Parts: sequence; structure tokens; C-alpha cells
Amino acid sequence: MSETPSHVAPSLSTLMVQASAQEKLSPAQQRFNDLLARIERLSGQIQRLEAWSDKHRYAHIQALRESVQLSQAHRKSLLLFVHERLQNADFTDRQQRMARGLVRGLIAHLAATNDPQVQALATWYLSEADEQEAAEEQAEAAHRLRERIEEALGQPLEKPSQYQTPEEMMQAGMRQWQRQQEADEARKAAKRAARKAQKQAQKKSPAAEKGEVPATPTRELDAKSAIRTIFRQLASSLHPDREPEEQERLRKTALMSEVNAAYEKNDLITLLRLQMQVTQVNSQSTAGTPRMADGQLIAMSLLLKEQVAALEDDLDQLENRLSRELCVPVRADADEAALSQSLQRMQADQRHGADSLATDLRRIQNDAELKRWLKEQWQLAKATSA
Repeated sequence: MSETPSHVAPSLSTLMVQASAQEKLSPAQQRFNDLLARIERLSGQIQRLEAWSDKHRYAHIQALRESVQLSQAHRKSLLLFVHERLQNADFTDRQQRMARGLVRGLIAHLAATNDPQVQALATWYLSEADEQEAAEEQAEAAHRLRERIEEALGQPLEKPSQYQTPEEMMQAGMRQWQRQQEADEARKAAKRAARKAQKQAQKKSPAAEKGEVPATPTRELDAKSAIRTIFRQLASSLHPDREPEEQERLRKTALMSEVNAAYEKNDLITLLRLQMQVTQVNSQSTAGTPRMADGQLIAMSLLLKEQVAALEDDLDQLENRLSRELCVPVRADADEAALSQSLQRMQADQRHGADSLATDLRRIQNDAELKRWLKEQWQLAKATSA
């Protein structure tokens, strides 16, 4: 088997304290090992999720963008066609109202494009009569949407009378949903802080039985002292000026640069890895991390707990960012194939939407079909907002 490249980090399991045949692991040793395992699991989840995102993100966003652009082009064609037929076709009053309602809906979809033709038609359809008709339709649609939003939120919408259109109602629902998510995150953070405070308030003897101690200033000093001790040991072993051979001096210089960078960042994991690497080279052995006293392990566990919390926050932020960008729920514990299928379904839905608009545009070239289509769209809009 080829030698592991220097840039590939070994498994954290190699840093764990190994039980001997004569004695079991102490609670402090078990706690130290558990924290290393959690760090490895969280780091692996972040790396796998980032690798999956790098593989699929650009193509997915590009596919969605192309579908959206195509849909908008079809909507503009529909808008211009229906507007033209409103001026020339033999519509009943009801059909004219349906057509104007459809035109306003298309204008709303296209408002963000800042297209001059769309803006001109928006002005055209904002007459006083149309405004009243549109307001009634919007209020009815907003009321139906409010009921659906409240059902999804599981609570009443705050100050619903302030929102008169479906767009305003949807934005208000999204804001309230966001506040719910932020409140949930705040509650989780408060629980984590409470658990941390509870552990810090524990007496020394019960905590020591579990391999834990309160994070008192003394213990924090012990943790820093443990890192400083490892740093000094590595600095002594890797001092390049003491090495007569040029190649070995260059190797130690590179390793010492890593040691200095890790020490400045309080990066205990990297220091432990480097210590293990140096120990194995010096002893020509593949044994695990040298045994450390429980007090030293307990102090180091304080730093490992901080790293676990930081990795958990990084993972939460990564999942939330990718969920927003990709428009599908993204979770690190989900199967990668399932995540990829979610992206494919989203892309297929967007393509289907664009294809449906193109089909509608071909169909309504005939006035009889146009009238039937207007009725279908009107009924569909009512059913969707109900």
C-alpha cells in the first residue's frame, strides 16, 4: 500500500487513547475519545456535503436559471397575445374580466424583469376600474392564501389586515416563518448554553467521575498549559537548526511551520496529529497517541468541546445556505443519492412549468381554445388559492 500523502489528515481514531489488556479506559479517557469521534463525524459530514455541493451546485443553479428565463419568455409572449386578443376578440364581459385578471397575473410574474413592454402594459391595466376589480380579486386570493399560510405555520398570521395582496401575504408568512426558525435556533442555543452552564456549575467530584470538570479559569489555564506543553515538545523535537542533514532540516522546517500555525489558532487536533507523527517517526512505531494523565486529558477535552460546538454551528450554517441556494431541503445526514434526486425533481418541475407555458401558447392561437383556456386558468387560480 502506498504511503499516505502528507496533506491527507489521518483518522482521528489514531489519536484516541487505547485501552490496555490490564485496565479499562478511565472516564476522562472515554470522554476524550468520544469528543474526538464527534469531531471526526462532524468534520466528515461537512466535507462530504461540501464535496456534494461542489459537484452539483453550479449545474443545478444554471438549469434552474435557464428554466426560469424560458418560463419568463413564454409568459411575456402569453401576456402580449392575450392583451392583443382583448382588443380584438369577441369576449363576453365575464371572459374579459378573466382575461384581464390573467394579464395582471402575468404582469406580476414579469414585474422583476423591468421589461419596457411589460411596464407599459402594467400602466395600461391600472385604470380605476381595473384597480377596483384587481383589488377585489387580490383581497379574495390573499384571504385564501392566509388560511393556507396559517395552517402551515401552525399559528395565526400576525396583523393580517395589513396585507392586501397575495404577494404581501406570502412575504409576511415568510417573514413570520423566518422568525420562527430564528426563535427555534435561539432556543437551541439557549439550551446548549444552559447545558454548558449546568456542567460548569457541577461539583468537582461528580464531574470527575464522568471525566468532566467545570470550565473554571483554572481549568482553562490547564487547557492552555496542555497546548503549550505539546507545542514545546514539538518545538524541541523539530528544531531545524539541530539537524545536520539538509533534507531532514527542510522537512522539520515545514513541520515547524505547521506547529506554529496550529499553536496560534489553539488547534489542539493538529498539534496532537503532529505529535503523533513525530512520535511515530522517532520510535519507528505505529502506536497511537502516547498516554496522558487524566488531568491533562480533562483539560484538553475543554478545547475539544469548543471545537465540537463550532463544527455543529458550521454544519447548521452550511445546511441552511445550501437549502436556500438550491431550493430543496439539504441535510448532512441525508443520503447523497436522495439529495441528488431532489435536485433532479426540482429541475424537472421547472422544465415542466416552462413546457406547459409553451403548450398553452400554441393552444390559444384559436379563439375558441383561448376562451376555454381562460376559463380553465380562472378555475385553476381559484382552486390553487383555496
